[in-house]
Amino acid sequence: MAWFLVETRYVQEKFGAVRPRHREYLSKLAQDGVCTVAGPFTDGSGGAMIFEAASEEELTKILDADPYHREGALAERTVREFNPVLGAWVQ
Repeated sequence: MAWFLVETRYVQEKFGAVRPRHREYLSKLAQDGVCTVAGPFTDGSGGAMIFEAASEEELTKILDADPYHREGALAERTVREFNPVLGAWVQ
């Protein structure tokens, strides 16, 4: 399994209406242990999430199913794989 940092930038006119469905979707992923942490930036411009997935291709499928993506509420999404070495959730 690999770890990924996902950063998003919202389409300001759309994300608020989609947010409840997005959070419901991420809550299910968190229950499954796929999404470790997620939340918006304090300036309201976007958000960040940390995922654990078998590959970037698998993660892309997960991210593409997110209501924010499906409903056009994201202006930008970046995915970066990283290697966590410290932290409470690192084994």
